[in-house]
Amino acid sequence: SRAAKMKLKHNINPILLQFINFIVLVYSLVTYIPWYILSASKQTIAKAKQVKARPVNNKPGGAYRSVNSLHCLASVLYPGCDTLDKVFKYAKTKYKDKKLLGTREILKEEDEIQPSGKVFKKVILGKYTWLSYEDVYIKAVNFGNGLAVLGQQPKTNIAIFCETRAEWMIAAQACFMCNYQLVTLYATLGGPAIVHGLNETEVTTIITSKELMQTKLKEIVSQVPLLRHIITVDGKPTTWAEFPKGVIVHTMASVQAMGAKADHGNKQPSRPVPSDIAVIMYTSGSTGIPKGVMISHCNIIAGITGMAERIPNLGEKDIYIGYLPLAHVLELSAELVCLSHGCRIGYSSPQTLADQSSKIKKGSKGDVTTLKPTLMAAVPEIMDRIYKNVMNKVNEMTSFQRNLFILAYNYKMEQISKGYTTPLCDSLIFRKVRMLLGGKIRVLLCGGAPLSAATQRFMNICFCCPVGQGYGLTESAGAGTITEVWDYTTGRVGAPLVCCEIKLMNWEEGGYYNTDKPYPRGEILIGGQNVTVGYYKNEARTRKDFTVDENGQRWLHTGDIGEFHHDGCLKIIDRKKDLVKLQAGEYVSLGKVEAALKNLPLVDNICAYASSFHSYVIGFVVPNQKELAELARKKGFKGTWEEICNSPEMEKEVLKVLAEAAMAANLEKFEIPVKIRLSPDPWTPETGLVTDAFKLKRKELTAFYQMDIDRMYGKNVK
Repeated sequence: SRAAKMKLKHNINPILLQFINFIVLVYSLVTYIPWYILSASKQTIAKAKQVKARPVNNKPGGAYRSVNSLHCLASVLYPGCDTLDKVFKYAKTKYKDKKLLGTREILKEEDEIQPSGKVFKKVILGKYTWLSYEDVYIKAVNFGNGLAVLGQQPKTNIAIFCETRAEWMIAAQACFMCNYQLVTLYATLGGPAIVHGLNETEVTTIITSKELMQTKLKEIVSQVPLLRHIITVDGKPTTWAEFPKGVIVHTMASVQAMGAKADHGNKQPSRPVPSDIAVIMYTSGSTGIPKGVMISHCNIIAGITGMAERIPNLGEKDIYIGYLPLAHVLELSAELVCLSHGCRIGYSSPQTLADQSSKIKKGSKGDVTTLKPTLMAAVPEIMDRIYKNVMNKVNEMTSFQRNLFILAYNYKMEQISKGYTTPLCDSLIFRKVRMLLGGKIRVLLCGGAPLSAATQRFMNICFCCPVGQGYGLTESAGAGTITEVWDYTTGRVGAPLVCCEIKLMNWEEGGYYNTDKPYPRGEILIGGQNVTVGYYKNEARTRKDFTVDENGQRWLHTGDIGEFHHDGCLKIIDRKKDLVKLQAGEYVSLGKVEAALKNLPLVDNICAYASSFHSYVIGFVVPNQKELAELARKKGFKGTWEEICNSPEMEKEVLKVLAEAAMAANLEKFEIPVKIRLSPDPWTPETGLVTDAFKLKRKELTAFYQMDIDRMYGKNVK
């Protein structure tokens, strides 16, 4: 069975193992009756087995809807709150003095010199200081009015290029109130992409931070001729001599002061209507230059209405940790869900998230330890990293500790698959692992890319909470599907949210049809109020990716291939762009190959590549430094890290490990990489080889490794 495949291997004496299994059996029988009487798990098991979505008609390709919205799709969170400014005003009135946005104070910053000679900045952070709903509302009103003083007009664009922080959300709320169209750009975008976004949207004002102004904007500001105002959210930056004439730098506080003093007389501020554009979100895009997705107020509200319905008991007791880029639709939607339900949002960053994070000084506390969040969103890359780190620590344990952990892990996996809980294991064995994320997480939401079954099950077991896998795109305002919290199956993304419907369209070239048995398959189309307006100044691409049916329903063609299971849950099985036809006619799904191999301890990241002019698959691999160094030592290979990665001998050794894993994952022979290139450098958003959500940028990776591709396919390399 699938669960058996995901079990961890132990080396316990068979007789001792039989005795342990007998003790576990007795324990299970003794605890079953009180569990059955007292536990809520009976309802959980029943709910998990229920049908979650149904087709609206019996025709092939008919749209599936959640059973909770079969007759009418949900589109509004609160009655009468049809724009984002109304949603915030409602929340401010309801939760007035409750804490909303939290930021940790920096107590001390120091440079730490590494053995290699590199200097790392380390910080010691204090407690979280909080702004209430009322505080945030007043700051947003003043900022919006201050922008008006600077000449910002309703329905015109204004850019934010800033790290995830409280000021980002305050600026966004100000724009929603005043009907300014917020252009969002990732803080990790490269210079040309930033210039493209700023010039295409013709912004005259950009909101940023001192650091990004110095490191990114300084180099490109002269290439943005319409720019007139730069607003820094964290105080006055140091000016530089070659600063372009005509551009004025303000602080956020000074703009808020202008807004507070401004005399508006009888002038009524221009409030948005539901169809007005709230955000133009530039996707980091796994292909080509970034596209600006136009998202209206009603798109976002429909999306967050659907998402909120999947998180049970969401409310004032919840604390959410915000550390993913707010320029990403997953983070923005998650924070707007929290803001509208009275939850607290504590800000963090990937560099300060945990006690072991790169900027946290050894011995001091990371953000999760201090905040103790109950809700958290993550991209698979971060979850995969946690999984590998914990498993490396398990491998370093003594034999007794390791076998105890493995027995508890495998026991809990069996119990979870039956729908049971394991309170004793949770408190004795997994408590320490759970504390890595603060110890209070009740729902982990994963989106942005597919999460492997092994990592999902690991998070369920070790963090003692459901992992909700979500599926959505920037073009669908982040909404599509999310798994129910009591659905402990792996590899699926759940049923359609109550705000949208999903249908499957035949894709003949890939051989996927909505009449396939046992499960209908095809390209995923999302319909509903959450489907966005289209791409900014790109009518041709908008016509290609969006269609309107005879009922006026707007549909997004996602390019992803899915199948619907009998209970109405969706599984992503392929992607149009990832399918390559080999020379002999076999189709290879590159994503499937990568998913089978990327969880190996030896692999930090992998990109499979195939060409229709050749008969085999090749790959680029970022190896795990510790694991590869150990493999090299075992094989008697000596050299620097670069020499190990560039060694044909080590490439062959890694290929053997990949081939074994590929066979275990039931890959076809033609799907297994035949040649690889080991990359000594990791792929980060800064390198431009992966997106902010750590999705592979195949086009950029292909260009970067072109010489290696030619070598691996036997072409003459000059």
